[in-house]
Amino acid sequence: MYALQLDQLAVLLGTGRRGATALAARWRAAGLAETGALSQGPRWLWLTKTGLARAGLPYTAAPPGLSRLAHLRAVTAARLALSAAPWFAQGGGYWRSERRLRAGVGGRLGLREHVPDGEVHWAAATAAPWAGECWAIEAELTAKTVARTTAIMRELLARTGDYGCPAAEARVPGLPPRHARAVYLCAPAAAGTVLRAKDALGSLGARIEVRWLPPGADLPVSHPPAENPAAENTATETGR
Repeated sequence: MYALQLDQLAVLLGTGRRGATALAARWRAAGLAETGALSQGPRWLWLTKTGLARAGLPYTAAPPGLSRLAHLRAVTAARLALSAAPWFAQGGGYWRSERRLRAGVGGRLGLREHVPDGEVHWAAATAAPWAGECWAIEAELTAKTVARTTAIMRELLARTGDYGCPAAEARVPGLPPRHARAVYLCAPAAAGTVLRAKDALGSLGARIEVRWLPPGADLPVSHPPAENPAAENTATETGR
């Protein structure tokens, strides 16, 4: 991940906020990470060049962009919620982050090609009904146009090749789709547009799942309550 706030680090580590803060201070003292008060709420933490090298990660070291903080928090919250669900471990779930996807692509990504906020890969050797599938994960905080959202959905569902593959292999008719489904985790402001885009796909929309973002996904600003955007349970409660 690009960065996370210290309360999310505490969830990841299974410790209290004090333990996460102390660990972040040790990493900072060792030159492995930086922290900063980039938004309201807990401080943010991101790895330095030394920290990335220690973790064996080839990414470029940089503080998170201020305009992306709300989105980064939402994606991290989605990843933590999915990873904590019992069916995630039972299904051999593996989260492949947008950062990892983009690192694999390098400079070969087309200017208008869309990369999901993450992928969940499920182990094939399990009894889960989604065994062996790959899901595209999208965290939607604000509404795009219906046309743009529909185009992104079509692109995700039509893709056959991995990110970074030759362009001729990205969408090959007759091959199975890369993403068995696309899971949209929505803030109230985005849910209506996402549902309209799903409906615009017709029968293809059956491979789109629409759920609320999990609790704690928003930066410290209040949102009014809203109705659930889908009749089914949230993605953090079931595996469907």
